[in-house]
Amino acid sequence: MKGNDFLVFVYGTLRKGESNDALLQEAESLGFYETESEYTMFDLGYFPAVTPSGKTSISGELYRVDQQTAKNLDQLEGYPSYYDRIQITTPMGDAWIYVIHHLTEDYDEVEKGDWVKYCARKDAQGVRNGYRHRG
Repeated sequence: MKGNDFLVFVYGTLRKGESNDALLQEAESLGFYETESEYTMFDLGYFPAVTPSGKTSISGELYRVDQQTAKNLDQLEGYPSYYDRIQITTPMGDAWIYVIHHLTEDYDEVEKGDWVKYCARKDAQGVRNGYRHRG
């Protein structure tokens, strides 16, 4: 890994085929990864949020990104005002994951921690792209 590169774990709209995957177009994909069962994922409507506590593993993808891409990801994620970053240990090394520490409303949990599969189920039910919080 180059001195200015970072590993990032993405689990929502940055995954391949999702709405923001173009931001990782130039990044090196390191493949699928599933975290330890230490998190909770919530459905915020058009995107998910993960909290750094819980009992669910999160499914996603690992990328090696350069400094500019990392800055672009920070901007998309509203870091540090909306999301925070924490490091997780992966087989490829320590990687950043974006987490939200406090939710101000009661949102639906993505029970199995896989945003892509969750959205596919919602699409099949005809309820994706609605604002689905329980507030």
